[in-house]
Amino acid sequence: MPNGHQHYYCLGCQQTFLESFDTLYYYRHVSPKQIQQVLQAHSESTSLRGVSRISGLAYNTVVSIVRAASAKAQLVHNQEV
Repeated sequence: MPNGHQHYYCLGCQQTFLESFDTLYYYRHVSPKQIQQVLQAHSESTSLRGVSRISGLAYNTVVSIVRAASAKAQLVHNQEV
């Protein structure tokens, strides 16, 4: 782990994966704490532009995080219903 991220190797397809693969944190240059802050503020009915100002992230980054979280939540909901 030279850069602090665990890698996994698939013997079937010979590909490597990061531990964050298929999560909200995968391939984002935003800390998990910032993502949690964005989702918390959004869940408290703060506007997306307001969340952007509070978190210090770009508006498009906030929208991307909220959309990804919404898609993950929809997948979980569909599996349980």
